Amino acid sequence: MISHKCKYAIRALIDIAAQADPLKPVMSSEIATRQHIPKKFLETILRDLRNSRLLNSRRGSAGGYTLLKPASAITTTEIIRIIDGPIALLPCVSLNYYASCEGCDESTCQIKGVFEQVRDQTLGILNQTTLADLRDQYLSNQPQSPTDKIIG
Repeated sequence: MISHKCKYAIRALIDIAAQADPLKPVMSSEIATRQHIPKKFLETILRDLRNSRLLNSRRGSAGGYTLLKPASAITTTEIIRIIDGPIALLPCVSLNYYASCEGCDESTCQIKGVFEQVRDQTLGILNQTTLADLRDQYLSNQPQSPTDKIIG
């Protein structure tokens, strides 16, 4: 299960990626309002994303956050690992955060194999899902304003 912090990070990144002008910084207060994320918590999340080189930040009245690379180059896996760490459900099957399980002999473990399959399937989906995919899905679910409707 991903944390609230991770869900908020994904929502904040989608919000930034969904802006009409990708070069125009988005203020954290605007993201917090649109995404219903507590502002102080969001600022911590955005700082973590900036320190991990996903976001650029600029101070001042024209300041805010922009993506450092295209949304199509940011995978869901990358976001989750930055915020929550391992994706695997058991430490002994984690690719990036391996640790042996306490009191377990991996050579005779009866559950390791199934959790490796879960990890592989999960990573397959998350590695193929980019921030651009999430943004496009988000935008397609937004109600259109009356001026956006096609009159036919």
